[in-house]
Amino acid sequence: MTATILKSIPPYDLDSLKKAAAKIRGKVIDLSHKAETPHLGSALSCIDILVAAYWNVLSLNALEPDDPLRDRFILSKGHAATALYAVLCERGFFPKEILDTYNQDGSCLAEHPGPKCVPGVEAATGSLGHGLPIGLGMALASRISGKPYRVYALLSDGECNEGSVWEAAMMASAQKVGNLCVIVDYNKWQATGRSNEVLNLAPLAQKWASFGWEVKEVNGHDIDELTSALKSVFSDAPHTLKPLAIIAHTIKGKGVSFMEDDNNWHYRIPNAEEVIAAKKELGLL
Repeated sequence: MTATILKSIPPYDLDSLKKAAAKIRGKVIDLSHKAETPHLGSALSCIDILVAAYWNVLSLNALEPDDPLRDRFILSKGHAATALYAVLCERGFFPKEILDTYNQDGSCLAEHPGPKCVPGVEAATGSLGHGLPIGLGMALASRISGKPYRVYALLSDGECNEGSVWEAAMMASAQKVGNLCVIVDYNKWQATGRSNEVLNLAPLAQKWASFGWEVKEVNGHDIDELTSALKSVFSDAPHTLKPLAIIAHTIKGKGVSFMEDDNNWHYRIPNAEEVIAAKKELGLL
């Protein structure tokens, strides 16, 4: 069986993808408001990355989510789960009726993703520092099993505080796991302050390079740039290639002016008036 790239209403032109990203941002804001859950700014910063991946890059089939040849995408920054849920729903992995149960009693959709909570979720994440080690294991499994697929792990910049990230980074480069890609959502904030003030992350690109990774820096809100970088990971690469780290420079709260680069939205929940104002800015009202 061969995994096929998931289809949507063609064509995947840039304008249609920007509209998809705006729609998903609106849904994520709705979910935060209705479920009274935080981490909105963190979800908004990574939506363009997810759109580029799920519309333009990943070899997946929503009708066969467990296809052994599928690409794997791990949202290591599990606190941004609403962004992943909304994208998977939009791509047809599960119905809207399930998305609307987010964070309700008995729902399969919790604030952080559970293992296989819905089709398309590859791993339980949110305890930061675990997604890359899991992804590394999956990438090594592809080598052992002879199944060519790519593995992507989306990390937050604050997550790069964790030692398990760098242990996995060292092993991946030592084993030349060329079908593995890390995307760092570098929005420059973490829970309590600026990422480069909490710990000295900068220069982040050079740190990944020093650990033996190929590194690309991109505008994390430019879907064309993201697509090009994500497509440069090869599922059938000989095991002589470096893993790839994409440093995606993003803005926390992207898409809504009064949320952008404001770390209060790490924990703040929008009220009804703010939801309306945000949707107007996104062109949804």
